[in-house]
Amino acid sequence: MLALFYIFIGVAVGVSVWQITRILDFRGVIANDEDNAKQGKNALYFMVFLYAMMIYCLIAMNVIMLPESASIEGEHDDRLFNITFWLIGIVQFIMQFLIFFFTFKYRGNKNNKAKFYADSHKLEMIWTIIPAVVLVVLIGYGLWQWNNVMDIDDDEAVVIEVYAYQWGWHARYAGDDNTLGTGNVNYIKGINTIGVDMSDLNSQDDKQVTELYLPKGKKVHFKFRSQDVLHSAYMPHFRAQMNCVPGMVTEFGFTPKYTTEEMRMQSEVREKVKGINKIRTAKGEDLYEFDYLLLCNKICGTSHYSMQMKITVVEQEEYDAWISEQPTLATVIK
Repeated sequence: MLALFYIFIGVAVGVSVWQITRILDFRGVIANDEDNAKQGKNALYFMVFLYAMMIYCLIAMNVIMLPESASIEGEHDDRLFNITFWLIGIVQFIMQFLIFFFTFKYRGNKNNKAKFYADSHKLEMIWTIIPAVVLVVLIGYGLWQWNNVMDIDDDEAVVIEVYAYQWGWHARYAGDDNTLGTGNVNYIKGINTIGVDMSDLNSQDDKQVTELYLPKGKKVHFKFRSQDVLHSAYMPHFRAQMNCVPGMVTEFGFTPKYTTEEMRMQSEVREKVKGINKIRTAKGEDLYEFDYLLLCNKICGTSHYSMQMKITVVEQEEYDAWISEQPTLATVIK
């Protein structure tokens, strides 16, 4: 599919260069009615080709899109995306038709006389007010969703610190007190790789892990730190992303709504996995199994591409069993 896209781009560039050279050759040629009629028909032919390519891309390339949001808050991101996509798509289809149809309808003809309008206040009001209202609604919805994701005032939420460094991730769970101890790069020493202040009593029951486990249906409050450069914690299936900034703590929250196993069983995910494994089989590589991932979405250095952490979403009982097995920092850092 990607190769087809590159071929299409190459053909489009080649045709553009060819057309430009032809235009330069025609600088001294005056078009007649026959030429104008021919170009008008060509505009209609190209309109049909453009619509065919647009419809093909919408259908055939849907496989590379993300599946349904795996977080409750992410549902609003998907809804906002769909609303925006349909609005732009409808306007795009209408405007492309008008552009090419009018190119054909008003092609040059020596028997026609152009009619000139200086301005139309009615038209100007329509194409100014309608887009303005639509933008206000979309932006308002976006701001509401931003506040929804940033609303982390939940005493029952699972509190997790995600620590970024070149080129990997660490995670630290708040213990029974549900409060993380203080962290700072100045405390990094030996096995204290994320710089936790062990003199802070809240740090004693914290638990450091290399894989994220999240309970389904429970709010998760993420806090982010960076050891070195700007990273970006990106969890695409949960529609969540936040910059990890050296010297400060950033945060957001979301509520997982599908366990990893439930997501693997979704028909859309299964189709995507099937397509990936078809390619991997042809290359002789190991088969892929779907997992949630934490990725870095900032180009942070030479090994940026490998900066990821597995996320596993499970039922509450399984999560409770897993977290109880993790050692506290007090027993690890002495």
